[in-house]
Amino acid sequence: MAKSSRQLWTAQILEGGAGKPPARARGAWTSESLDAAAARSSAYMRRKIDDAARAIGGEQIKGVVLGIDPSLRGTGLATIEALGGGKMRYVDSETVRNHPSLSMAECIARIFERTLRMIDEYSPDWVSIEQSVYVQNFKTAMILGSARGAAIAAAAHRRREVYEYPPLRIKQAVIGYGRASKEQVGRSVMALLQMGEILPPDESDAGAAAITHIFTHKIRI
Repeated sequence: MAKSSRQLWTAQILEGGAGKPPARARGAWTSESLDAAAARSSAYMRRKIDDAARAIGGEQIKGVVLGIDPSLRGTGLATIEALGGGKMRYVDSETVRNHPSLSMAECIARIFERTLRMIDEYSPDWVSIEQSVYVQNFKTAMILGSARGAAIAAAAHRRREVYEYPPLRIKQAVIGYGRASKEQVGRSVMALLQMGEILPPDESDAGAAAITHIFTHKIRI
């Protein structure tokens, strides 16, 4: 059976050992080693993008992606532009902070409104959101689901197609290691976007979701 573009892309990513930890992953990470790992990740992913494009015979997409890291008290939003040729540009980001005094209904409303505002301001072509991980606690699952639902509803309200990615896949995409820490993800996002400073954690995670979509869906036949 012929492989789909998604299957071919996955094979390209896994071929280089993207699921394996970097050389220093099991030891202490210093600021310098994190920067070096992020730089290697950036170069590695750009090579993989080019390899995948040649293998599938397509080309990279260009456009704006809104990445979302959903959380009831701190949802991250990050808008990234795919320029083609493996290049990306940071556009804007914010964290929707909901005070503990706010009810769940109020938090959901704020997430919906701020996501809608980001979409209206930057008109993203795609929306990429971190998928919920399995949790045993029903209340926690309900809270996470509510935050995700609010963000997805805002995207659907503006007729944007939503793509979901598991946390493990996002980390593999931006740093090549599925068990990377938030700090490592933040530094890799900074390197990939050629920024001078690391974004706040929730915004870095949202940026990573957007970058994952750019890496995964940039090929079209």
